[in-house]
Amino acid sequence: MNDYKQIRQRYLNGESQRSIAKSMGISRNTVKKYCEGENVPWERKTPEREASVLTEDVLDFITSCLEEDEAEGLKKQRHTARRIFDRLVEEKGFEGGESTIRRAVHEIRGKMPQAFVPLQFDPADAIQVDWGEATVYLNGEKTVVNLFCARLCYSCRPVVLAYRRQNEESFLDAFVNIFNILGGTTARVIFDNGKVAVKEGFGAHARMQEGYSALSAHYGFDAVFCNPAEGHEKGLVEGLVGWARRNICVPVPKVTDMQDLNYELLARCLKYENHKIRGKKATVGEMFQEEKRFLRRLPPYIFETAKCMNVRVNAFSTVRFKTNTYSVPVKYVGYEVSVKGYPETVEIYYKGELLSTHTRLVGKNLFSYHLDHYMPLLRQRPRAIFDAAPVKQNIPPEVLEELKAQKKHDNVINLLEHFAAKTAEAKPVISDPVIVRPVDLHQYDALRIGKEVN
Repeated sequence: MNDYKQIRQRYLNGESQRSIAKSMGISRNTVKKYCEGENVPWERKTPEREASVLTEDVLDFITSCLEEDEAEGLKKQRHTARRIFDRLVEEKGFEGGESTIRRAVHEIRGKMPQAFVPLQFDPADAIQVDWGEATVYLNGEKTVVNLFCARLCYSCRPVVLAYRRQNEESFLDAFVNIFNILGGTTARVIFDNGKVAVKEGFGAHARMQEGYSALSAHYGFDAVFCNPAEGHEKGLVEGLVGWARRNICVPVPKVTDMQDLNYELLARCLKYENHKIRGKKATVGEMFQEEKRFLRRLPPYIFETAKCMNVRVNAFSTVRFKTNTYSVPVKYVGYEVSVKGYPETVEIYYKGELLSTHTRLVGKNLFSYHLDHYMPLLRQRPRAIFDAAPVKQNIPPEVLEELKAQKKHDNVINLLEHFAAKTAEAKPVISDPVIVRPVDLHQYDALRIGKEVN
């Protein structure tokens, strides 16, 4: 840099190139190159020579490989630069180096812009659905819940529901609730290739699960599946998942149960009707009122969303459902009963009669005992009372200590029967996580015209 400065200064002062080169002991070519200031020493000229082996045919082959990857949409089965090089050698007799192909693939990938077709939907034509996750405080405990998000494609009216699991029961239950909330169904439902809906395949080649197939038949819609890794095909609901997390779940909701959480989610979705999306002719609520007139009528029969199975009651007066165990009255030991698993409850029937309802357990290899189911057996075997799992699960430890102080088994049995009766009366009746109400709710109408929703 100092030499360059001296050359420039001495040349500007009128000294000849010969004199500058002689006195500085450098080449006259160097002085000539820099004296006018047309070139600078800190820039290096990039070679413009193209590799002779990168013919038009080779470049076209590389481009066709990358375009084939995009068309197939298989995220884990794509051409690597190494695979393209191997194919060029095998199929085209390529004689260049692998590094040359790697550079070419990198450059071509960088020049392939993503372009999307703008979409426009007719009223009641389609609804997009997707799953997401959010963290809430459920009865004081930090819990990750699954958000089932749905959005009408014409009016952009959203519905968000929360579930503990992403299983088939929750999936089907969400559709039944959403269709009832909206007051009808659309001609198409657009979803990705989740296992709750797809048995095998993907996109246009997907085969539906039996439950989802029955649901689509009952409500008369066509199930449309997106291509893998193509989130833009259901961009409306992809945006809704993020919106729900950032707007409804910030600050983190603190609720007592899933039903309270869903009331809050539905109220915030209803408030969104006042929003006007840029480029739309009216608010979300006004466009939804227009779209609602075109929704397909709901069928009178209420679709059964439960996971159903027949099992035999074992010697411990319990049945096994989805890795967890639930009790029934002891008189049904050895009988075959029907179990219905809903998102939040498990119901057990015998010949159409409801025997028992349990809060559905979250986890594996857990047990749910109702004390009143075992009282007839405990009367016969009083010495087993303090080691009985149904007693330990339902009676607080301090109460158990008081019972142990009783000298007569009859007193203990009477107290247990009293406690079992009280707990049976106090058992919360847990229904589906969303209580479906008629579409034309007066409360919702009041909210729509301006009442504040917390």
